[in-house]
Amino acid sequence: MAATQAKSAKADDMGDDALYPIAVLIDELRNEDVQLRLNSIKKLSTIALALGAERTRGELLPFLTDTIYDEDEVLLALAEQLGSFTSLVGGPEFVHCLLPPLESLSTVEETVVREKAVESLRTIADQHSAEHLERYFVPMIKRLSQGDWFTSRTSACGLYAVAYPRLSTAVKADLRKLFTGLCADDTPMVRRAAAAKLGEFAKVVEQEFLKADLIPEFFRLAQDEQDSVRLLAVEACASIASLLPKDEIEKRLVPSLKAAVEDRSWRVRYMVADKLVELQNALGPELSKTELVPAYQNLLRDGEAEVRTAAAGKLKEFCNNLPSEGREQIILSNIIPCVKELVNDSSQHVKAALATVIMGLAPLLGNEKTVEHLLPLFLIMLKDEVPEVRLNIISNLESVNSVIGVKQLSQSLLPAIVELAEDGKWRVRLAIIEYMPLLASQLGVDFFDEKLTALCLAWLVDQVHAIRDAATKNLRRLVEKFGLDWAKQTVIPKITELSKAQSYLHRLICLQCIRNLADVVGREASMKLLLPILMILAVDPVPNVRFNVAKTLREVAPTLDEGTRTNQVKQALQKLKEDKDADVQHFADQALHTIY
Repeated sequence: MAATQAKSAKADDMGDDALYPIAVLIDELRNEDVQLRLNSIKKLSTIALALGAERTRGELLPFLTDTIYDEDEVLLALAEQLGSFTSLVGGPEFVHCLLPPLESLSTVEETVVREKAVESLRTIADQHSAEHLERYFVPMIKRLSQGDWFTSRTSACGLYAVAYPRLSTAVKADLRKLFTGLCADDTPMVRRAAAAKLGEFAKVVEQEFLKADLIPEFFRLAQDEQDSVRLLAVEACASIASLLPKDEIEKRLVPSLKAAVEDRSWRVRYMVADKLVELQNALGPELSKTELVPAYQNLLRDGEAEVRTAAAGKLKEFCNNLPSEGREQIILSNIIPCVKELVNDSSQHVKAALATVIMGLAPLLGNEKTVEHLLPLFLIMLKDEVPEVRLNIISNLESVNSVIGVKQLSQSLLPAIVELAEDGKWRVRLAIIEYMPLLASQLGVDFFDEKLTALCLAWLVDQVHAIRDAATKNLRRLVEKFGLDWAKQTVIPKITELSKAQSYLHRLICLQCIRNLADVVGREASMKLLLPILMILAVDPVPNVRFNVAKTLREVAPTLDEGTRTNQVKQALQKLKEDKDADVQHFADQALHTIY
């Protein structure tokens, strides 16, 4: 009541009832409850709509600009809201009115708030006319670039690229000068921000100024005393290389790249490994072969596991991007020796990363070389003590199968797969189940029946519930792949066997199989093959089985014809509804209400 009176009094003090939304906003933003203030900021668009464009520009935005002192969460929401305010201030003609509050938000201490403010500024930059860019946006960039606090200067770095293309020649020169100043700033955080945006800015700067102004700054940043700056210079290297002619790349950028590969900081070397394919695309096939292959060898043999992990993950892409002429020999002579070392690496992360991509070399090397050089490595990794390594190999078998064929695959890899399928760790068995449909599509029904179907059926009676559950879903996917005839010959007999098992848990798995398969096998098979099993289990001595029969009948009913639903199903459920067990009665009643 008091709060309402205060708001009314505030509105009266303003002398205009139309100012009430602003009065409410003022009170709410001064409230001690952070959540209330956050909710108020999230309603800004509604308030602006009620005020109209003119009063939003004249009253709401100045108020917001003057009150940027709030909790970071509130400021973040404000920065995000203002990025979509263009239509609420009157359209592109007045979008510059949004700059003051966003400029203030770009200077706050909290990084995520500044980043969101810069993101909103980048969004509305495109909505400025060329004239307004120079009149309003560029002065803001200059103020931020020359601010006393590093926070404003770091924010400024993200705004150059979006403004530069539409500016006059003289203003462009000013911006280039300001940006080079940021690259040489005394504060490492500012140099880091400049290095992060150097590649983006380079893409919009004219070729002549790129060489004269930005390339020297790139070299300066690449040799910075702070490794956090040097590693971002590596990221910029790929963007700059894509803009320069081959001779300039070879003369000016390759030496810096070589230095980065041998940098004393592992984080810089990691960045080279992470950006390797981008650098490869920028340098072109010839330089990739002569300069990057030796660098890649060094990265694969790096002393830090994090660097080797990043490099190993790029194996397939890097080799695929090598020039086709001589690629096979480069891989065999330069890359495979390093890969052989990584197969037995001390770090499980390195081996896991390698296992996801090593199969991708098979199409590049062909049948004979794959069997000779890669197959022994696959077998070693399939027996690795780390489950993730083994699973990553199995998940990528398709590329090998297409090269060496089912026969070779069965002789060499299948024994290892079967061993994994019977692994003592249930999570390994679970993961293998997930890959069975993939193996089914690769191996074909005959080969799958001979080697793996028995395993799939054995999982139905596994001691671990998660395995049994996954096995029933796996059967559904296999029936979808192999068809009804395969289901009749292989799966239905197993389900019938489970329905007669002594363990009630096996009988429950039988019901779960029926629920998963009913709509896949079709109406006729459901009525002739699955429904009789349900009728038998409806009188099972274990209540848990009987109420699961009721649940199963409810799910299976839509796959049956109306006559069967009316007669057999309804009668069975009515009988279960009269069961002495309360749970059976409950689920039978639920099923009756659902079906009828």
